[in-house]
Amino acid sequence: MKTLKDAKVGKTVRVVKLHGEGALRRRILDMGITKGIEIYVRKVAPLGDPFELTVRGYELSLRKADAEMIEIE
Repeated sequence: MKTLKDAKVGKTVRVVKLHGEGALRRRILDMGITKGIEIYVRKVAPLGDPFELTVRGYELSLRKADAEMIEIE
């Protein structure tokens, strides 16, 4: 299983599935990260946390722990 945490800078990936449950899953969905959406990985901080992404035309920073819950292809 490949997750958003494994995506390389400069690549566009597609979300296959969201793992997790409860409030955390709801928060990720509220950010616009849903099944089938494309995410462009803009930057990763020097220590690997957080990720800077482009989702649905807006900029988003996401923690590494949250990125592990997003399965990509």
